[in-house]
This record gives sequence, C-alpha cells and structure tokens, in this order.
Amino acid sequence: MTALQLLAETVKPVENNPVLNISIFLAFVAVTLIIVIRSGRNNKTAADYYAGGRSFTGPQNGFAIAGDYLSAASFLGIVGAIAVTGYDGFMYSIGFLVAWLVALLLVAELMRNTAKFTMADVLSFRLKQGPVRMAAATTTLAVCFFYLLAQMAGAGGLVSLLLGINDKLGQSIVVTVVGGLMIVYVLVGGMKGTTWVQIVKAFLLIIGAFAMTVWVLAINGFSLSTLLDSAVAVSAAGADILAPGLKYGANPLDFISLALALVLGTAGLPHVLMRFYTVPTAKEARRSVVWAIWLIGAFYIFTLVLGFGAASLVGAETIEAAPGGVNSAAPLLALALGGPLLLGFISAIAFATILAVVAGITITAATSFAHDIYGSVIKKGKGNPDDEVKVARRTVVVIGILAIAGGIGVQGQNIAFLVALAFAVAASANLPTILYSLFWRRFTTRGAVWSMYGGLSSAVLLIIFSPVFSSTDTSMFGAGVDFAIFPLSNPGIVSIPLGFFLGWLGSVTSTTKESPKLAAEMAVRSLTGHGAEKAVEH
Repeated sequence: MTALQLLAETVKPVENNPVLNISIFLAFVAVTLIIVIRSGRNNKTAADYYAGGRSFTGPQNGFAIAGDYLSAASFLGIVGAIAVTGYDGFMYSIGFLVAWLVALLLVAELMRNTAKFTMADVLSFRLKQGPVRMAAATTTLAVCFFYLLAQMAGAGGLVSLLLGINDKLGQSIVVTVVGGLMIVYVLVGGMKGTTWVQIVKAFLLIIGAFAMTVWVLAINGFSLSTLLDSAVAVSAAGADILAPGLKYGANPLDFISLALALVLGTAGLPHVLMRFYTVPTAKEARRSVVWAIWLIGAFYIFTLVLGFGAASLVGAETIEAAPGGVNSAAPLLALALGGPLLLGFISAIAFATILAVVAGITITAATSFAHDIYGSVIKKGKGNPDDEVKVARRTVVVIGILAIAGGIGVQGQNIAFLVALAFAVAASANLPTILYSLFWRRFTTRGAVWSMYGGLSSAVLLIIFSPVFSSTDTSMFGAGVDFAIFPLSNPGIVSIPLGFFLGWLGSVTSTTKESPKLAAEMAVRSLTGHGAEKAVEH
C-alpha cells in the first residue's frame, strides 16, 4: 500500500470524531455569542448598530478587516485550488493581496472622510440622492448575495467532511443552521458584536494556519524546495503543477479576466468599505488598512505552503473525491497532520470564518437597505434613526433566508471561484462610480446610474451565460444543459471596462449640471477630513 493509499484510508469519515468536532464548534459558538450579547448591550443609536460607534482603533479594525476578508474562500477555496491546480490556484492569493494596494492608495482614507455609514453616502454626496442611492443599494445587495453564496457553500461542504454527511438534505440542514446563527449574531450584536467576532476569528485563523504551515515545513526539513518536489512527485500533472496554465492554459483570457476582477474588486466590496467607518478618524482608517495588509499577506504566504502540503500529503485525487470537493483540502491536511483533534480545531476555525464573514456581509446589506433605500429614498432623509435600525433588523432576517436558499443551490462549487464572481460584480458596478465620484468633478448622476446598473447587469448576464451556469461537469446545471454563449468563466475583462465606459458616457452626454459647490465641498472633505463623521461617545 502506498503512502497516499494509506492516507486515503485515514481520511474516511468513520475515522473522524464527530462528537469532538461538534464540541469544539459549539464551544466557539458559545464564546462568540457571549461576546455578541455583551457588545450588543451598548447599541443605543444608529451609529452604534451600523458602525460600532466608530470606537475601534486602527489595529483592532485591521484585525477585523482581515477577519472579514479572509473568508472561507481564502482558507478552504484557495488551499484547495493550490492543491489541485498548483501555480494557477496561487494566483487567487496574489490577486486578493495586491487588491489591497488599490484600496489603500485610492479609497480608504477618502471614503472614511466623506461617508457616514455606507458606500452610497459617498456616491450620492454631490449627486441626486434618490436614483444614486437606489442604484448603490442594488449593487451592494447583489455583491453581498454572491459573497453569501460562497460562504454557505463552504459551510455545507465542511460539515459534510466532518460528519460524513453526503446527502443533499443533510448539507441543506447544515446551511440552514449556519444561516440561523448568522441572523442571531447580527440581530443581537450589530456592527460592534460582529467586529469583535471577526477580530477573534482572524486571530484564531492566522494562528491555526501558521501552526499547520510550520508543521508542513518541518515534515519537509523546513525546505520549500523539498515540499514542492514532494507535491510534484505525487501529482498526476507532475512538474506542470508548478507552472502556469494547468487550469487556465486552454484559455488565457479567462486568467486575465480573473486577475482584473481580483485586483480591482476589493476596493468596491461594500462590506470591506463599511469597515472604514468603524474607526474614529481617517488616520485610523489608513492604519487599519496597513495592519490588514500585513495580516492578510502573511496568511496568503501560509496558503502556498498549505496548498502544496495538501497536494503532497493528501493528494489531489483524494481531495476531489472528498464530500466537500476541493474545499476539503485544508481540513484533510489537518487530519493527516494532527488527527481528529487538529481536524476539529481547524474545522471550528473554518466555521468561525464562515460565521464571522456572513455576519459582516449581512449587516452591510441590511444597513444599505435601511439607510439608503428606506431612510434616504422612501423617507427622503426625514425618517427616525430608530425606525431605520428596526428596518435593518427585519432586513437581516430576509437576507438570511435568501442566503440559506441560495447556499443550498450552490453546494459543491469551489468557493474561491464563487467569491471571484462577487469581486467581478464589485469591480464592474461599484469601483468605477467610486473613483469617478472621488476624482472627477464632471461626473454626473446619469453617469453614476449608468455605470452601476450597466456594470451590474453586464456582469450578472455574462455569468449566467457562461460555463459557471451550464455546459461543464462543475456548472450549476451540469454538462447536460448548455446555454453558455460567453466562453469565459469570469466576466471581468468585459464588464469592468464597460462600467467605466458607461460612467464616462453618461456624464459627457448629461445635460443636467451638478452642483459645483457640493463638488468642491466633497473634494475638501475627502482630502482633509473637515466635517467627517466623528466617534460616538457614551
């Protein structure tokens, strides 16, 4: 029996310890619920519920951003992608990390100075409130929905591996439980409770990934070269696992499209942008991004070792045959290294990752609906902030139900890939309007609306008519259905330039003059912070 066959025997579900796994997970849930309940006691105002009272320091917010950003896609999806496709899988890590430079240099400080709670506050600052806020809220909800799908898919696959649940019904029950916990977290804790959960989760995730990385390197004599040689020896692709093209070699345009979406998408992600409003000043917003870059960068270096470690110690065939597919690589590696105890700990961290991220996304979507649509469009800015918060809480329940339904429908998809679609929508629908609003004084309401709706609709339509939905074995509808007329799996190469073009075209053809006074005020405020929202004191 080969080492790989022996390892394959050890990762059978019957060898797991379901009681241990669930016990560790329930312990984490209990601790985080206590944190959420204690944090939620201080939610007295809309600023408390939406932005945590703007009371977090730069380092604290940096950990929270890392907790928000290092989702199930980063931990489960990317490690699996590297284990199976090698170099091409690592491009997810590179893209996700480089994207933070765009957010740091172009967006973070200016957004914190200009907005109050949401991305739409910035986009509508000097434009017509109604149409711009409606469009911004729509794109926010769309991006959040795609992101939620990825996290829910990760939850189902992870518990399938832990408990040996291979049937659709069992996975659906798991997704429902995760969705229910998410709703409780956000209803009770608001942004403050969610932020503390993200801080705890980021710390545990980075510590867990670091421990596994050191373990894998120790097995290989602390030599990255030896580790790569081991992965090549086991891989069916041989040395090709270390070279570009294993996944995207047949269609290089798909790789370029993915890279554009990853690098430009972060600066347009609503749940990441909203984190800039939880700090008291723009300086702290900038500090928080610098902290986040260091934490996230270290983690993505770990994914390289973990991915090739999973390839060499577990094997791509075993990973793909597991209940969670490629998303099972990190848990299977934990089982191979430390047995059921390490598997239970790492899986609990992965669950914590999913819970923290979905909570952050959900409160962002609920805030956008309550603050932008209800408060600013329906009530025209004259509503009661307490009523806004009540609407936000009800929206949380609705979003939770939709996320559960969607998560059940995307079981088995690679979650890093699903998140890349969310990045494509964010880069196409949000980023052009954000950059135009901050840096182009001639930008108009028509340009903003055309850019957001055009970028969103083109990205979603291209995704629907791509191999993501039909024509391949990994498509949502399988190989038996084929309506894929767009050849690329990621729409970014078409939809992102289109979003920028529509923003420009709508502005230069608009006959309505926007207020030069508001444009000047926004420029001064974004650059100096004069008039920016302050922290809430209790």
